[in-house]
Amino acid sequence: MGKVTLKDIAHEVGVSPSTVSLVLNGREVRVSDAKRQAILDCARKKRYVPNQIARSLVSQRSDTLGLIIPNIESRFFSSLAKNLEQRLRREGYALLIANSDDVPANDAALVRLFVNRGVDGIFLVAAGGLAPDAALAEMLSSLPVPYLMVDRVLEGVAGDSVSFDNVLGGYLAAQHLLEQGHERIAIVANMQEGTGRKRVQGYEKALCEAGIAPDGVLELQSRYYIPDAYHVGDAVIATGASAVVATSDNIALGLLKRFLERRFRVPQDISIVSYDNSAADMLFEPALTSIEQNVGELSDAAVSCMLQRLKGSVPPGPRACLLPPRLVCKDSVRAV
Repeated sequence: MGKVTLKDIAHEVGVSPSTVSLVLNGREVRVSDAKRQAILDCARKKRYVPNQIARSLVSQRSDTLGLIIPNIESRFFSSLAKNLEQRLRREGYALLIANSDDVPANDAALVRLFVNRGVDGIFLVAAGGLAPDAALAEMLSSLPVPYLMVDRVLEGVAGDSVSFDNVLGGYLAAQHLLEQGHERIAIVANMQEGTGRKRVQGYEKALCEAGIAPDGVLELQSRYYIPDAYHVGDAVIATGASAVVATSDNIALGLLKRFLERRFRVPQDISIVSYDNSAADMLFEPALTSIEQNVGELSDAAVSCMLQRLKGSVPPGPRACLLPPRLVCKDSVRAV
């Protein structure tokens, strides 16, 4: 059996295809209640499924949005994808999700792919780096649909953005450790991309306010992957730091794995403040004190900003929404 069309239902009920379309879409149309019910019954009996492609051709909308994230295995990004999808589904939109593997060149290819698929807008969590890939920057400047930078904001790109204040997050992490009496504090961050650099800026600001000069030996590089952070664990121990700021939960997990192998106890031998607060406490002993970036708040702000842009209810020009992170105290920091 072929796919049921509006014409099939119209022929059986004895009305025009346009009347069937209006009834099935809940629109006003001059038709008797009996005919209206007959159309609905026929569509149900024949298991009619609306042709979204045909609808899109008429409305010039696909009711589909795209999301590009760097690493679907990250607890933070996978949670973001889930929250965005759920919120958009309630608004009548489908969400397509693509993974860039944190490679800047992939962002441009994925943006092009989504535009060719006819999405109405794009959420972009850009791959690492403060400056965008040249091809991506050129493409974003001439996109036919709205785009929104989420979590990571590319400098020099004039577009809407929703993100957490990463400088404040790094500051709160270091400040908490200083308040607990720690003075030699290491930080492990991805300093090859914007969020990591800004978190280090906040960390350095807190140290300077406490009269402690930042020490490059204590600032260690790691991408946001567990294996990368695992291999930095020995370097953290070698610094003699009494505490460390891990600028993502994946980094914290990698460090903890290596500390455990080296029989370094947390927080007795070294204290940790993690970042994201997205990892389940059951994975860690003790539970990690962390800087929370509330994914629900980020998702709500991103969806609201995108829908306003799609509806044309905001003036042209880039808008930036900066959300405050917060410190969640648990059991991984000891007072000196």
